[in-house]
Amino acid sequence: MIFQDIQDLEDWLRPLDYVQFWDAVEPYGFSMQERDHCDGLIAGGEVDAALILSGLKFMAVMELSASLNLKDRIREPVSAQYLTSIH
Repeated sequence: MIFQDIQDLEDWLRPLDYVQFWDAVEPYGFSMQERDHCDGLIAGGEVDAALILSGLKFMAVMELSASLNLKDRIREPVSAQYLTSIH
């Protein structure tokens, strides 16, 4: 997967469920020890699976954006096109 900015990364992670998340981030170095820990918390009823998943996605965005040197998407304002035109 090629990410141009942090928003691409967030868009990629957003639709993933718990199992899909772990499959998707495995190539990026997320360890199975982390998954085992999260699985244990969910199985023990200590933390809701949706809460764990949202936290994992947040951590993935933070870690991957730093390691891939991603920045926020800069939206070009509509008025910008008029700044570059020559009269």
